Amino acid sequence: MKRTLLVPLIALSAIACTSVRTATPDSPSPTVSATQPALTASDARTFVDQANEQLTRTYEKAGRAAWVAANFITYDTQQISAAADQEATTLAVSLAKEAARFDDVQADASTRRQLNLLKQGLVAPSPADESKAEELAQIKAKMEATYGEGKYCRPGQTGDDCLDIGEITKVFAESRDPAQLADVWAGWRTISIPMKPLYSRFVELVNEGSQQLGYEDTGALWRSKYDMPPDQFAAEMDRLWFQVKPLYDSLHCYVRAELNETYGNSVVPLNQPIRADLLGNIWAQDWGNIYEMVAPPDADPGYDLSERLKEKNLSAEEMVKIGERFFTSLGFDPLPSTFWERSLFVKPRDREVVCHASAWDVDNVEDLRIKMCIEPTAEDFRTIHHELGHSFYQRAYNKEPLIFRDSANDGFHEALGDTIALSVTPDYLKQIGLIDQVPDTSKDLGLLMRDALESIAFLPFGLLVDKWRWSVFSGETTPNEYNRKWWELRTRYQGIRPPVARSESQFDPGAKYHIPGNTPYSRYFLARILQFQFHRALCDTAGYQGPLNRCSIYGNEAAGQKLRAMMEMGVSRPWPDALEALTGQREMDATAIIDYFAPLKTWLDQQNRGRQCGW
Repeated sequence: MKRTLLVPLIALSAIACTSVRTATPDSPSPTVSATQPALTASDARTFVDQANEQLTRTYEKAGRAAWVAANFITYDTQQISAAADQEATTLAVSLAKEAARFDDVQADASTRRQLNLLKQGLVAPSPADESKAEELAQIKAKMEATYGEGKYCRPGQTGDDCLDIGEITKVFAESRDPAQLADVWAGWRTISIPMKPLYSRFVELVNEGSQQLGYEDTGALWRSKYDMPPDQFAAEMDRLWFQVKPLYDSLHCYVRAELNETYGNSVVPLNQPIRADLLGNIWAQDWGNIYEMVAPPDADPGYDLSERLKEKNLSAEEMVKIGERFFTSLGFDPLPSTFWERSLFVKPRDREVVCHASAWDVDNVEDLRIKMCIEPTAEDFRTIHHELGHSFYQRAYNKEPLIFRDSANDGFHEALGDTIALSVTPDYLKQIGLIDQVPDTSKDLGLLMRDALESIAFLPFGLLVDKWRWSVFSGETTPNEYNRKWWELRTRYQGIRPPVARSESQFDPGAKYHIPGNTPYSRYFLARILQFQFHRALCDTAGYQGPLNRCSIYGNEAAGQKLRAMMEMGVSRPWPDALEALTGQREMDATAIIDYFAPLKTWLDQQNRGRQCGW
């Protein structure tokens, strides 16, 4: 399950599986005339203090409106939430442009960081020209509406006969018919064709807005939030990728050979990239749905957690209580009573709600909640641990100024939640009484394969989405080569190819929500890297010895102290400081992934002997 920030502003009101649409209205930023006195460090401090006060009030209002809209879905609640979100977005844009006025002021370190964060919190800055700002808002709304309304209608089909994204997703998960998959794959990508001219103009407008904030282009603005020069961050992403690439290459080689066994040489040649429609996912970003086709022999781990949860007859609240006890075992205080009073754990019978799992900090202080429609399944059990990771992180940094109430970089929050989920191991399940016996390590291959099809298969996709966008924002990739450059990257990094011919009349990047929705994607790549680095460091702190995939930090207060030291910083310090507090390292390091999946890598290489790998 991929998670993005629900409120893509500076503070986290919710961490969720979907992104809320935000408009970007604006008016020209104030300017300082030659007759006005020069701005001072004192002016800068006063400005950020007032910004924190304004943001605290406005974000709480937006958070409460969004909570009601997600839990009572009506036209009116959506309108109320949209208005509150619009107000918060307008404030964020206004403050970002005000912050730019202090670029040449010699402010203290904390004030300077807050000023920078105010500017860097924007992902689609509008131009100062009012007519262009309105045009940008209209384009954003049009692209998102086009995506949201997208359906594939075969010739002669209309209305209910057409396939929406949910139905198409199900086809990819279940179908093993190459002709059907190719048809639906190409059909979904017809929805993005009208977006291409809109996206081209969108790029021009947001680049103008970014340049007015002092950035070379919008890609440079996005990369600037990582406490290093933009070009250095791009190189850092490549460095991390090359650390993990050998594992991906082994997985790719094995999966291609197994698909060849099913489909034959005409569909899956052993010396070419894999057809993108055969990997179980509409974007080929996650290969988990083809697990049954590629699972190792005797992959049964020896227990079925979903069955055990049902046998125990645990309620949704009892499952969350188990998750809370994980954190209290590390030395964290229990969640406030309001968490249990205000969270949503079960889908109501009397109304529709947004069931996507999410963690909310409604007032950005102590009003913590989670919202999910919990079922007694292994997936939901792990998701509870993940979401509570967000909740405890949100509370840990709530003493910081509002602008600093976020994770050290945008990969840390997701990584923290996923780190906790990695501790849901057989040993942990035995400790809390959910299984009776811990299976021996020979049973781990199936679990590792399933994890790799989700985590490792995702990494190159998580890298290339923003690589493509950065090249578009910089002008390196022009509109008449959008599709060609997209597929060059997908083939180079993922080793996949389209099942049917593509041309510049299509706009395949737009068939992924995060492109028309303008949601930065590097955070997901970083989260996958960081979760394993966090996990290894915490296991070392706990004194664990053994296979990394078997480690759980449950009950270890020393590991909890390390976590707290990192979490309490929020984004008040550069992320290398927060990383060092937890791991002792100041660089992100993907070798922990290699350590975690070492047993699977050994097995994959054995299976791949004599095969032609690569593409």
